[in-house]
Amino acid sequence: MSRTIVAAIRTILLLASINVAIPFSKGQEVTAPTNEELAAITERGRSLYEYDQAAWHASDAVQMANPKNVEGQRYIARKENGKWTVVFGKLNDERSLFRISYEADEQATLRQFAVRQEPAGRQDEGFFLYAARAAEIAMKDFGTTDRPYNVAVLPTSPEQLYVYLYPAQTKARVYPLGGDVRYLMNADGTKILEKRQMHKSIIETAPHAGKKAAAGFHTHILGDLPEDTDVFHVLTQDPPLPEFVATPRFTYQVKTDGTIQMEGKGKRRK
Repeated sequence: MSRTIVAAIRTILLLASINVAIPFSKGQEVTAPTNEELAAITERGRSLYEYDQAAWHASDAVQMANPKNVEGQRYIARKENGKWTVVFGKLNDERSLFRISYEADEQATLRQFAVRQEPAGRQDEGFFLYAARAAEIAMKDFGTTDRPYNVAVLPTSPEQLYVYLYPAQTKARVYPLGGDVRYLMNADGTKILEKRQMHKSIIETAPHAGKKAAAGFHTHILGDLPEDTDVFHVLTQDPPLPEFVATPRFTYQVKTDGTIQMEGKGKRRK
């Protein structure tokens, strides 16, 4: 990206951040996020991206093996020792066991998974059970939608789970952003501890024929930090594209590797 384009985007972003600025009480300090806070968002966004990729390519591998056997089943992914495992199965009626029919293990890359059919009696009473329960409860709370959604469950500390619900991509090279929620669940996936609306409306921008985009841009009025799904949105594009985010007090750039850079500070209203 040329310096001229970057400078132009930064100017637009700064103006946007001023337009969405909110009033502050006299003497109120505006504290910028720490590097650690921004790094934590990057880490969660990267993990969400990897989960999504693992679920996608593992699902393709299972469909190639025996598509009928996984109809109506839920996928749950987990990363251990640097590799992703994705299982496919169902909760029993009592929600006390997760019955696994297939397991897909990452090979050389996130695009390659080896699939094996599991014995009929394989049941999980640990992470996969907790994640499946957490996903079910979060989806019930989220409600029905008029478009397909993806769900991802990631462990967080101390002994809790994050459940993400975010719109699925339905058109080639059109990457939806928004309409997403993150739930914090207890360790065994039976209770919602916190619900975070990350974005409200869904943005879907189709690529312009014959034009190469330099970066994306959106305003974010629900908070003063970029969201995990902002990082996910950047990484999931092919090729990745930077995203500029204007919040009420700050402006940011989410770079193509998922790292987040402060671009400026919004002005206070007097």
